[in-house]
Amino acid sequence: MSAFAALQKTSLAALNDPRLFREYAYVDGHWVAGDHDLQIDVTNPADGARLGSVPMLSAAQAEAAIEAARGAFPAWAALAPQKRTEILKRWHGLIMDAREDLAHLMVLEQGKPLSEARGEIDYAASFVEFYAEEAKRVNVEGITSHLPDADMQVSREPAGVAGLVTPWNFPSAMLTRKAAAALAAGCTVVAHPSSETPFSALALAELAERAGFPAGVFNILTGKATEVVGAMTASRHVRVLSFTGSTEIGRLLYGQSAPTVKKLVMELGGHAPFIVFADCDLERAVESAMTAKFATSGQDCLAANRLYVERPVYDAFVAAFARKVRALKVGNGLTDPDIGALIHGRAVAKQEEHVADALEKGAHLVTGGKRHKAGENFFEPTVLADVPADALIFHEETFGPVAAIAAFDSEDEVVARANDTETGLVAYLHTQDPSRIARVSRALEFGMVAVNRTKITGAPVPFGGVKQAGLGREGSRHGLEAYTNIKYVCRDIARD
Repeated sequence: MSAFAALQKTSLAALNDPRLFREYAYVDGHWVAGDHDLQIDVTNPADGARLGSVPMLSAAQAEAAIEAARGAFPAWAALAPQKRTEILKRWHGLIMDAREDLAHLMVLEQGKPLSEARGEIDYAASFVEFYAEEAKRVNVEGITSHLPDADMQVSREPAGVAGLVTPWNFPSAMLTRKAAAALAAGCTVVAHPSSETPFSALALAELAERAGFPAGVFNILTGKATEVVGAMTASRHVRVLSFTGSTEIGRLLYGQSAPTVKKLVMELGGHAPFIVFADCDLERAVESAMTAKFATSGQDCLAANRLYVERPVYDAFVAAFARKVRALKVGNGLTDPDIGALIHGRAVAKQEEHVADALEKGAHLVTGGKRHKAGENFFEPTVLADVPADALIFHEETFGPVAAIAAFDSEDEVVARANDTETGLVAYLHTQDPSRIARVSRALEFGMVAVNRTKITGAPVPFGGVKQAGLGREGSRHGLEAYTNIKYVCRDIARD
């Protein structure tokens, strides 16, 4: 079936710009099919309808794309930063002009509510805008010489070809957060989007082509990760690998990248504690917990996975939180509900497993707890209270709309319980005591701490975790530096 015919038979027909829906990979300035007839079907998680398909590129095609990026690198790296800024700014403008189409497309393949998809497009575009400006600020650093008759200078140079591997839960923002930084630094890019949500990335490639990126500078490779990402990790020409996904896959890519000693940027799993002290603004804490838990239907590495509430306000918090959870609307993302479809049946099964395990170990089901009548990939927003410390949900990422709550009695206790994880990405803290804010924020072993609020991310922010939550940072000037190498030049200035 042609792309045009597919548009006529699905709700993709609502796109104002049909060319944003591409069923090809994008390599070296061309839209390409695979070496064979194998395709990957992409379905709408809300109803299982087939949206279209993308080619399953071979390892040889992935290697050819890497070679194209390598060939494009010298000219792109040599381009004046102001010229790279111009192209990135055009890309930003085109993304914002296509905001509604990009959000609609994202809902269809990912399932999130429409308002959240619009928010993600704004978020994605913000990285392009930020790094468009940062491209002009990769400055030379001078050093006061310790050697007589020597002049010393340090500069940052683009590292080379960057391999980017992006997830399904934020299919636009995770691509631009990586790609805009790499492109601004002067790197060329080969990116592999999740096979569950490739169309958002391909739409961004269409807009990148219109923005004027030279052939080979920005490439989107669809197919099996074993083939495409395997080619990236094996290639000595891919100098940087950036990955967002599970800690388990991160470990695998870490090992595969070792023989070529790549620079790695990894944003891996999260297991966020949400800590509520008795002196908090309770209404604010409850509202913050709703956002921290249920944004993106809970399918977010920043999602509050463990809610710890100090005993004096425990019952009041659970009651107020549960009332709000019961009022959440569940449905197809295009109707803009509070909770959309989960990405696939395995995600729903994980919710069922975590709920059953917690109840078996003594937790109390306050609301929800089962599949939702909206469809196979929907799960009821759920609240579990009195969850024991040995429950699976307190040791694994749930990645869904199930909130697990437990009481605590002391600051030392809750800090110890919060830190009992290897995935230290973000922690949430609610208290009105300034000394406790400083003390607990310092004690929490996480890369980011949100105090009395939920929203903390953005383009200027160094996003990342500690322990096995990842390596390096994305966003901010540090995100750009990850795609550069430091060069030191020492010049003799002695007179003959």
